[in-house]
Amino acid sequence: MKINPMIKKILPVIAFLMILISSCGPTRRSISIEEGWDLIGERKVNFVVDKDIIDVHSTSKFTAIRFKVEGKDVRINELKIHLQNGDKLEPSLDDVIAADQYSKEILLTEDGKFVNRIEFRYRTTGNVLQGRANVLVFGKRHKGN
Repeated sequence: MKINPMIKKILPVIAFLMILISSCGPTRRSISIEEGWDLIGERKVNFVVDKDIIDVHSTSKFTAIRFKVEGKDVRINELKIHLQNGDKLEPSLDDVIAADQYSKEILLTEDGKFVNRIEFRYRTTGNVLQGRANVLVFGKRHKGN
């Protein structure tokens, strides 16, 4: 059986497209979250000093905040937590958080506070070629929620 020359030319292109399409699966990952904690934000961190604002869209009160660093170490130079009542907390923080580790808990109040947004000044440490870090921000729900 003789194969048409046109089909011979198109066949590799079709095979390539099928491989490409099959590799385009969902990129969502699942993370386990400790009971009582909510994931309230997430950001990729650059290598130069980066300033990010994470708007918190939650109707829950939180008694503490902490973050987890994924992929690479992150140096956090400054942190500001803006509360719904207009108060701003600026915990003293100039620390490196290792990859795949949690920061210390930053206590808000025992009766809980509504958080509007969190501002970070931070940067990924290490080699640019090894990728950027990802920071996950968690809020500890007030038991009254």
